[in-house]
Amino acid sequence: MTDTPNMPVTRRQVLVGVSALTLSATGFSRAIAQTYPTQNITLIVPFTPGGSTDILARVIGQKLEVALKQPVIIESRPGAGGTVGVAAVARATPDGHTLVMGHIGTLGAAPALYPKLSYDPLKSLDPVSGIAQVHNMLVVHPDVPAKTLQELIEYAKRNPGKLNYASGGNGSAAHIAMVALCDRAGVQMTHVPYKGTAPAVTDLLGGRVQLTFTGAPNLIQHVEAGKMRALAVSGSTRLKAAPDVPTVAESGFPGFEASQWYGILAPSGTPKEIVDRLNQEIVAALSGAEIRERLALEGADVWTNTPAQFHDHIAKEIDRWSALIKKTGVKLD
Repeated sequence: MTDTPNMPVTRRQVLVGVSALTLSATGFSRAIAQTYPTQNITLIVPFTPGGSTDILARVIGQKLEVALKQPVIIESRPGAGGTVGVAAVARATPDGHTLVMGHIGTLGAAPALYPKLSYDPLKSLDPVSGIAQVHNMLVVHPDVPAKTLQELIEYAKRNPGKLNYASGGNGSAAHIAMVALCDRAGVQMTHVPYKGTAPAVTDLLGGRVQLTFTGAPNLIQHVEAGKMRALAVSGSTRLKAAPDVPTVAESGFPGFEASQWYGILAPSGTPKEIVDRLNQEIVAALSGAEIRERLALEGADVWTNTPAQFHDHIAKEIDRWSALIKKTGVKLD
């Protein structure tokens, strides 16, 4: 066999080859986006059922089922302040069929609270879109002798260590919101973490703890029934669902805001076309007046953005809560 002499490769040939590969990859990516999804989508809620995360997941899950023409299975996977469920999604196959409802605690505060956190919110996950911002509502059991936030603060100062506040777990939104409020007000209260918001609310109703500062959707019905007393909300404006309840800022702490935020993320490496498709469907699903009104009545505001904007928001929140956690020296209970 006669060897073929080496022929020089021209720049044009290289460019033609690269272009062919690029077109092939682009065509493959488009094919992925067009055929996605090919099976059930699992949306992990990293907390027990009944909390704000679960409520929002079911709302958006119903909308995505219609848009994507595949069942969306809501799976509760609680543990370690929500980090167990998020870590499971970070390890999942990046094909768009496993997603997670992330929030301020699991993405913003967890890196500072958990030194050995098994995922990096900015590297282990691909942000898809924000879903909603939820006002925290500060409520007390009726036995607590305080009808305003200022009265509560004064009572806490006179009775150090007597008030126990419930949260849905270490690093949960209720936990870090209360840390922020206690730091601002210069008081100390005892944190009692639960395995989810629902059991925390149950114990507050029973008087086993005295207060909580968690998502309004979990509390409004109990406030309206007179089983809890609402003192303040954490957002910059009052709630449409509870217009008589002042904000923390109005109650003597100007500029205070510690609302929860929620969004959907996929495992890192999920094809951009799938992430973009999910983003488009989520934004479209939440754009209607009906769903905005529904969420508003539960104390939530629709909050959507691009994947890049959501990524930047998470980065800013990590910096914000890391500074507070370092300042207060808060530890996991």
